[in-house]
Amino acid sequence: MSYLPEDRLEPSPPFTNVGVDAFGPWTIVSRRTRGGYANSKRWAILFSCLVTRAVHIELIEEMSSSAFINAVRRFISLRGQVKIFRSDRGTNFIGAVDKLRIDSINVEDGPFRKFLYNSGTTWIFNPPHSSHMGGAWERMIGITRRILDSMLLNHTGKSLTHDVLNTFLTEVSVIINSRPLVPVSTDPENPLILTPTMLLTQKTDYIFTSDQLGDFNERDLHLVEWKRVQALASIFWSRWRKEYLPLLQQRQKWIGHRRDLVKGDVVLLKDKNLCRTQWPMGVIMNPLKSSDDHVRKAEVRTIVNGKPTIYTRPIVDMILLVENCL
Repeated sequence: MSYLPEDRLEPSPPFTNVGVDAFGPWTIVSRRTRGGYANSKRWAILFSCLVTRAVHIELIEEMSSSAFINAVRRFISLRGQVKIFRSDRGTNFIGAVDKLRIDSINVEDGPFRKFLYNSGTTWIFNPPHSSHMGGAWERMIGITRRILDSMLLNHTGKSLTHDVLNTFLTEVSVIINSRPLVPVSTDPENPLILTPTMLLTQKTDYIFTSDQLGDFNERDLHLVEWKRVQALASIFWSRWRKEYLPLLQQRQKWIGHRRDLVKGDVVLLKDKNLCRTQWPMGVIMNPLKSSDDHVRKAEVRTIVNGKPTIYTRPIVDMILLVENCL
């Protein structure tokens, strides 16, 4: 199992490093007609902060690059400039990157460029068929779906409009951002519950004592407003490092060590749409190493419809058959 990316561990303002994905659709009533109702579909774009685990949801009317660009612009206008976007290789994301003139990083490009500009946005695409690499925001989508299903259970398609759905998504964001990030403590001296909302709003109903504030004293907390904000943020980050970060790296699978794939290895490619007896074989052409100097994905040459084709796949979808002994 690889280590977490650096952009998930660095203390930074909310929504500086963001994972993004689309989900839906839902059927809504767009207008009334003589025969009844005219229905249309709506999708949602979920932006998940990779550090604070807060979410922001934007509603879109169609799954297209144009609609996605508008959603990104609304998001940046409210939450500020984003340093890193992470997403899968959806066509709407790739098309939007081209039109927004954002520097994209493809996993096939070899060594990743650390900084493209001193200030700007970097878009990192996960390789195809590697949903586990986007588990941070896929988990948030799963939570959102469950909340939406429970809220819309008693609403039929006739009563669900664009405004109603947009309100629901806003309420869902509040619910998700109010969840505890760590197990709630039973210590009466530590009543503060760590949530993403704390850093987003800088608001809390709890009173802090001087021994909890580190370098800030009680006078700074009550008399100087900007120092009060810094004190609250300092407490958040301190608890975030001590309580939340250790929970992120609990290795429940892929805990054993195995040999890295090398060029010339013969592998079997997993395909969920095919029976195991029909999985294609391939040859490793270019193993791609991550920052920890281990191969996490590779370019594989296989035969598709009688023609040689090269795919980029994660190693979790490969089964080593024959090792290259040269």
